[in-house]
Amino acid sequence: MPKAIYVDPLGVRHTEEVGIGFTLMEGAFNQQIPGMVAECGGAAACGTCHSHISRDWLARLPPIEDLEEGMLCMVEGRRASSRLACQIHMTEALDGIELQIADNG
Repeated sequence: MPKAIYVDPLGVRHTEEVGIGFTLMEGAFNQQIPGMVAECGGAAACGTCHSHISRDWLARLPPIEDLEEGMLCMVEGRRASSRLACQIHMTEALDGIELQIADNG
């Protein structure tokens, strides 16, 4: 099973298996990784799964769609590497992806 490396807001690294088709938000939330609030449950309606994707991985992700873009325009601390973890589905090609969970609290 592919793995994702989550860095929580305090800088602690968590390496977790994430099933194919599950979102990176689900992977972090199900493992209770600090900082992954996920208030809306993955509907891209709250921004509480805001994360910064490692530069090495950012170009491998599908482009941001309008719904995600609209929510990212409202999150605090947006960067060029910002994505909503609820909009990124795990694939074999993303095995080893690294993301920093933003301060979503």
